[in-house]
Amino acid sequence: MIGKIRQKLIALDQPVSQRPVDVICAICERPIPESQKDAHHLIPNSKGGKTTAYLHRICHKQIHALLTETELAQQYPHPEILKEHPKMKKFIRWVESKPNSFYEKTRKSARLK
Repeated sequence: MIGKIRQKLIALDQPVSQRPVDVICAICERPIPESQKDAHHLIPNSKGGKTTAYLHRICHKQIHALLTETELAQQYPHPEILKEHPKMKKFIRWVESKPNSFYEKTRKSARLK
């Protein structure tokens, strides 16, 4: 059992309230609200990937609308490489002007159907 003095000292060392740290999207580099936070496997789970990065839901959907899991695993295993894809560059320019909580349905590419 911890003594009363030690309990008070421990309580003094802990900050009363901490502001939550903003998570930054690895694609568009904007803060992600909790309601829009998705974890993206950089190499798809089905291809043996384990590492994840947090993205806005709309950014995550856009990646999967443009690229197959095989393409993601073989050609785009890192957010910096993904950001260089021509259609992702165009998407990022478009989404940068939207509020952080913005979400719109994303249509899958006809190429992937």
